[in-house]
Amino acid sequence: MTLLLEILGALVFFALIIVSVLLHECGHFIPAKIFGIKVTEFFAGFGPRIWSVRRGETEYGFKWIPLGGYVKLIGMYPPQVPRRHPNRLTRLADEARRAEAEDIGPGDLDRLFCHKPVWQRLIVMSGGILTNLLLAFLIFWAVFGLYGRNAETTTVASVSECMIPASRASQTCQSGDAETPAHAAGLRSGDRIASFNGVQIDSWSQLSDLIRHNEDGPAAIVVERDGRMVSLPATRTVINQVVSRLDPGTTVRAGFLGFSPATEIVHSDPLDTASQMWTMSKQSLYALVRLPVLTWNVGVDMVTGHSRSPTSPMSIVGASRVAGDVAGDSQLRVVDKIAIGGSLLGSLNLFLFWLNVVPLPPMDGGHIAGAIYEACKRAVWRLRGKADPGPADTAMMIPVAWLIGAAMLLMGVVLITADIVSPVKVL
Repeated sequence: MTLLLEILGALVFFALIIVSVLLHECGHFIPAKIFGIKVTEFFAGFGPRIWSVRRGETEYGFKWIPLGGYVKLIGMYPPQVPRRHPNRLTRLADEARRAEAEDIGPGDLDRLFCHKPVWQRLIVMSGGILTNLLLAFLIFWAVFGLYGRNAETTTVASVSECMIPASRASQTCQSGDAETPAHAAGLRSGDRIASFNGVQIDSWSQLSDLIRHNEDGPAAIVVERDGRMVSLPATRTVINQVVSRLDPGTTVRAGFLGFSPATEIVHSDPLDTASQMWTMSKQSLYALVRLPVLTWNVGVDMVTGHSRSPTSPMSIVGASRVAGDVAGDSQLRVVDKIAIGGSLLGSLNLFLFWLNVVPLPPMDGGHIAGAIYEACKRAVWRLRGKADPGPADTAMMIPVAWLIGAAMLLMGVVLITADIVSPVKVL
């Protein structure tokens, strides 16, 4: 029964990913149709066709490689660009133009993407990424609002007696371990920290920032204990290895006090949901910048037989396996499984938003950057009294698109292989 639930959970989550991809493409497709741009294909996946059907001028369907999706907008590149000094790059761009011209029929010139006003192109290209952002927000708002989320408070849950090195497996104090500043100051379970170095404390994030930035400086702490304000004996925070906020799988050097905060269930409103998404966005951006290195580390760990980090990047195969593990866990209630799966799907949509924001082709952000560049260039030409330079020749960026596409494909193969051979375990 457990195996059946795992398989079913993985398949349902994978189907929801495909739905997210299709909705992303609808974000391009619908405004393109509204603005009269010719769209010849709407597919989920890449490679050979699994199934397709033609409705009017557009073919809809699925392909075998489920690593994304696309809509084919005709006229992404200007059809004619005069050349004074042709070279290999310009010839490559012209070949792409000729291939695209095969889908341009009589009367289609006013339906080309490149001939539409810049504001329309920006709407078309941003529609997909904004759809992912909206999906992420709605999913997280539903999870955090209905199910709730764990939030740290300024109340002390427990106090560590000693400083335990991060490299030590055992979490028990041993002879020679230094006493933590919190224990030395007499901090107790149940205390609510009211001020730190004269700063009134309103939230855990504020307190955590103050402790981290204090490094090994003096710490004057006032707590609320049994309804009274108590000033603790003077102490100093120490520099220690604490969990990184940008990469929870690593540690950084920062100020350390030595206690754990109590948590409570918070039901988020839209503003709190947006705040939580911004925190997750910073983590996603950090992971995105380091994605090649992180993928390399996953590949090395897979080849050398090292255990997989639970915070390592995953493909949609890995995310589906995690969802399957959650679905098959008999210790979780159905509502817990839905909340965890929803959070995973929301995180995926948020990451896809930031991935597609990257201002380089073949990402949506690359086409947005091209449209903005064209608008700026035309404005400068107009101010200088020069003739309209025409559409920006985005076909010249084809080698960049190929290079990034090849890198994404290679990273996808590595992550999918690792997700099959050495999957991430979160439970």
